[in-house]
Amino acid sequence: MSSQRPIYAVAGPTASGKTELGVRLAKHVDGEVINFDSVQLYRGIQVATAKPSGDERQGIPHHLIDYVDPNTDYTAADWAADARVKIAEIEGRNKIPILVGGTGFYLRTLRQPLFESPKTDEKLRERFRTIRKQRGSEHLHAMLTRVDPELASTLPPNDYVRVMRGLEVYFQTGEQLSKKQPARVESPEFAGRVKLFVLNPPRDELYEKINRRTECHFKSGLVEEVKQLLTAGVSETGNALGAHGYRRVCEYLRGERTLVSAIEQSKQDVRNYAKRQLTWFRREIDAIWLDGFGEEEHVWRELTGKLR
Repeated sequence: MSSQRPIYAVAGPTASGKTELGVRLAKHVDGEVINFDSVQLYRGIQVATAKPSGDERQGIPHHLIDYVDPNTDYTAADWAADARVKIAEIEGRNKIPILVGGTGFYLRTLRQPLFESPKTDEKLRERFRTIRKQRGSEHLHAMLTRVDPELASTLPPNDYVRVMRGLEVYFQTGEQLSKKQPARVESPEFAGRVKLFVLNPPRDELYEKINRRTECHFKSGLVEEVKQLLTAGVSETGNALGAHGYRRVCEYLRGERTLVSAIEQSKQDVRNYAKRQLTWFRREIDAIWLDGFGEEEHVWRELTGKLR
């Protein structure tokens, strides 16, 4: 029976109201939420992640949030494998899976699985982390340009997670990731049942909201949270503390920028990220665009009119 039922995905840029819309949709269709935000996955990474609180979840079960140790290098393929399990469990309870998040690469990997790639070589990964720390993300990107120029041309230098993965695949296998990527495995049965909604709020209003929210994160103890995480042994070169805001706080704590500079650069980082998210989702040919923020009533009316 479940094979005929839809799976819904609510996506969009950061600060667009995905959580509110996802929870409302889950209540409407008797569903459960599966997170596909790459930072909300990590335990202990809280202040600047916009993880939904208990009240915000409104009794709706949420999966793959606070799920991974912050020192774990958790990949898109890892998430897709875990999400497939959660989808099966939710449908086994006769509920509707609602995928909610902004990491478009995760969602695409779920629907179009990646090739079988080598597991992360932790020693090699640590070497690349050291290079990034000492010489910057741009140097890693330059390395990738030399060994896999096609892949490097598709990635900005600050997307160091995927840049490092490209380098790892090359140095582990001797093959370019750009040549291996087309060799995807068969899509799962449910891929064709995913109905993707993408929020598209007015750009100026979105940027204002991002600026306010970033200031709120710093006022709410972001610096103190990063200090606690570092004291607990979380690596500042790992994926978790490489997220927006956290990365700039680490720079501040190392004396590389002032607190004001960390706040302003974080705002710019997140605005740039929101722009990249929108660009990514525009490449999804089946996306249904909703003009506005997720909490706005006209957006809800438009979504419910397109559920079937």
